[in-house]
Amino acid sequence: MPERVRHRVVVMAGETFAGMRISELPPPLRQYARFTPTRRVKYGAAAIATALETDAGFRHRVASRLRAEQPDLADALTQGTVPPAADPVEVAAAAYVLRPQGWVKLMVAAGEETLRAEAEHAEEERARELERLREEVERLRAGTREEIDRHRVDLDAVRRESDAVHRKLRSSQSDVRRGEAALRKLRAELEAVRAEAAAERAAADAEARRLRARLAESETALETGRRAAREGRSVEDMRLRLLLDTVLEAAQGLRRELALPPVEFRPAQTVEAVEPGALTPRDIANRALSEEDPALLDQLLALPQAHLVVDGYNVTKTGYPTMPLDKQRLRLLGGLAMLAAQTSAEVTCVFDGAELDVPVLLAPPRGVRVLFSKSGQTADELIRRLVRAEPPGRPVVVVSADREVADGVARAGARPVASVLLLKRLARA
Repeated sequence: MPERVRHRVVVMAGETFAGMRISELPPPLRQYARFTPTRRVKYGAAAIATALETDAGFRHRVASRLRAEQPDLADALTQGTVPPAADPVEVAAAAYVLRPQGWVKLMVAAGEETLRAEAEHAEEERARELERLREEVERLRAGTREEIDRHRVDLDAVRRESDAVHRKLRSSQSDVRRGEAALRKLRAELEAVRAEAAAERAAADAEARRLRARLAESETALETGRRAAREGRSVEDMRLRLLLDTVLEAAQGLRRELALPPVEFRPAQTVEAVEPGALTPRDIANRALSEEDPALLDQLLALPQAHLVVDGYNVTKTGYPTMPLDKQRLRLLGGLAMLAAQTSAEVTCVFDGAELDVPVLLAPPRGVRVLFSKSGQTADELIRRLVRAEPPGRPVVVVSADREVADGVARAGARPVASVLLLKRLARA
């Protein structure tokens, strides 16, 4: 069976699926029932062809559909005749499905007609391709002739340009010879200048040695004068030290004579009382106050020589992030000024200035030190430097919600507190 006839038979059988229930289909074809006609022909062609060959019931249903759609062709094939204008492929496919008497001869005749038509079509295609190739050859020949003419013109231009280049080369060679002569003259002059410079350098070296000798003499004289001055001062220092030793020995002799004990006791120590223990930031942290109680900050700032370091933008963006940066700074610094006046603690507020193009114009309030980090440095780094600059044992309180900053200053001996704690304390003020 020719391939075109086989494909047409499969298409006809695939179109029959639309009028059949899944139970009416042969079992091998049921998996293709929900496919589209195109996918059914593509993936189930072999199964459909096998079913048509082996399942007479399925082939009968396909034949019934064919008789309903093409009654004239079906009647003609049943009577053993072929319509003169019918497509050979269609006739062969219908004969295979209907299988009238002599259907094999009809398929063979239709197949031969199909092969003949395909051969004629292939011959026409070959003739058209040959004509196209001839036209392409003529076009290439014309293009080749044009290309040869253009190359000839380019060759003439290159020859003229080569002649011009040769002339320029000869002129350049003459210039090079003149330049070499000038270079030899300049080298001679350079050697003369070098000889003159060597003579001047020798004279300068001699003058430098003479000056160094004079400088050594001057340094020797200066050292002699200094030694004489030191000896004069040593005599006066010796007389003063002798007088001081005399007074000290007299005082010690009087102390031994009177048997005076060293003074190590004070009158206030005779009064019985309970002396308070000295508090540290760690002692205050161990009290029962909550980490968010503003009273904790008051107790920390009440320590002697307490220093409060504030991460400015960390606090303002926690408390009032919607305000502009300049308004945030002014509001925070106003609150810190009141806190400094109430607690007498040293207050330093640090802002991030790493991305500032110009310094911020700001008048710090009384009692508050305002610092901006340098370009390329963050406020966190500046805070850690401030903490490290303090002597061990001084109470330093750092306000920041940044966990990395809090851990770093805690290792350095400072007491970190949250930004919310400072905001609550300022709100209370």
